Amino acid sequence: MAALLRRLLQSGRPSAASGRPVGRREASLGTGPGVAVRVRFAPSPTGFLHLGGLRTALYNYIFAKKYQGSFILRLEDTDQTRFVPGAAENIEDMLEWAGIPPDESPRRGGPAGPYQQSQRLELYAQATEALLKTGAAYPCFCSPQRLELLKKEALRNHQMPRYDNRCRNMSQEQVAQKLAKDPKPVIRFRLEQAAPAFEDLVYGWNRHDVASVEGDPVIMKSDGFPTYHLACVVDDHHMGISHVLRGSEWLVSTAKHLLLYQALGWHPPHFAHLPLLLNRDGSKLSKRQGDIFLEHFAAEGFLPDSLLDIITNCGSGFAENQMGRTLPELITQFNLTRVTCHSALLDLEKLPEFNRLHLQRLVNNESQRCQLVEKLQALVEEAFGSQLQNRDVLNPIYVERILLLRQGHICRLQDLVSPVYSYLWTRPAVGRTQLDAISEEVDVIAKRVLGLLERSGMSLTQDMLSGELKKLSEGLEGTKYSNVMKLLRVALSGQQVRQGHRLDCSLEPLIDPLNFLAGTELNVQDTRMKEI
Repeated sequence: MAALLRRLLQSGRPSAASGRPVGRREASLGTGPGVAVRVRFAPSPTGFLHLGGLRTALYNYIFAKKYQGSFILRLEDTDQTRFVPGAAENIEDMLEWAGIPPDESPRRGGPAGPYQQSQRLELYAQATEALLKTGAAYPCFCSPQRLELLKKEALRNHQMPRYDNRCRNMSQEQVAQKLAKDPKPVIRFRLEQAAPAFEDLVYGWNRHDVASVEGDPVIMKSDGFPTYHLACVVDDHHMGISHVLRGSEWLVSTAKHLLLYQALGWHPPHFAHLPLLLNRDGSKLSKRQGDIFLEHFAAEGFLPDSLLDIITNCGSGFAENQMGRTLPELITQFNLTRVTCHSALLDLEKLPEFNRLHLQRLVNNESQRCQLVEKLQALVEEAFGSQLQNRDVLNPIYVERILLLRQGHICRLQDLVSPVYSYLWTRPAVGRTQLDAISEEVDVIAKRVLGLLERSGMSLTQDMLSGELKKLSEGLEGTKYSNVMKLLRVALSGQQVRQGHRLDCSLEPLIDPLNFLAGTELNVQDTRMKEI
């Protein structure tokens, strides 16, 4: 860069460039015939992927797929001081886990690579050289100490801190003298022209006169790495990005980017700034919230589709809010013109219900159910291991039956290995004394239940079970039907009748084990009844 500056000094002071004017566009999405839709998700690997980033990536993905376009992952890793090891890999891993893998990325490659900004420095140097040659950029030698004093002075006067453009009008002699002492100055972009108005596809027509409120921005740092403003413009141009869908926090900066496009003689893409995703109370999502990272949700057993569903359900872009939408449905129903300017409030307390719906859908799909069986087998092995008195509980037939009977009742697969459902896998520690305290007819009740189970081909529902057990309890002197229910509940599940619940509610834990005994050939539960 220093060598370039010296060559420019030798050729004379360049004249300020106006750049090629960009014409006004028609009000459209820019997705007409012949348009190759290319969008990008461009996170900085300064942390792992969280829900806010997932939402931005998802809107880009479904927009691209709706118009048979390409979804690109670009890592903006030019701020080496904030780089987090493993973050780049995590971002791509989590996009693949979420079911929205990029078409082009650092891992997958593609025609517009490389896809990490730290590997594209030559492109930024070329753009900077072009801006320096036309006078649209200039070297700045101000020290960090001076810039800090400017900031403190502005704050003391209750003003917005801004650079005072001190170095923009230096003579060639002054620049040459400064270069001799500081051969690696930063490069700033001149904000001299009125920023053009542009039509944002979400916020409508916008114009921000950034030159009146900001100093000339740094576009190239002294270490040879670009700032965001230059890098995103250069990359979007060279990657052929047709639409930029990003967070609304970049709306004001778009004016600077449009000026850079003009100065470089490039045509800008369409812009659509998405409203922020906020917490339910209106506060910003923060990386300091450990529970907003995708790794957390994956580890907790939440399904990717439930996350995609809830982050679109709480926002806009669709004709109506509905729970349970799958990714293909999101693509079909998405309409960028329906995205509003209002922030989306995310209520994570509703996530279990979203997950319940998507889990039930997977259970009802035969091929997906087979995968769930394998996952549940692994969870049982991990949760109970050596506690499994009878390893028949890992039999796929048994595990599948559990999934079919508990669908709609559980929110996560992990729920089935929680203490509430431990009786499905391990024998509860219930003593004979505990059972005798409920009824003196323990032996008689056990024999009658075993007789009930021996009826082949019987599949029990809650109503059928209630009727059969009422018949079974007839003739038991001094033992009420409710005591029979309590006895069976304790014997099979180790759980007491819940206080304040109707009697029918206490039947629910009995249906699963009794159904398994009556409707399968697996000898998983009947030893419990025989032990009674």
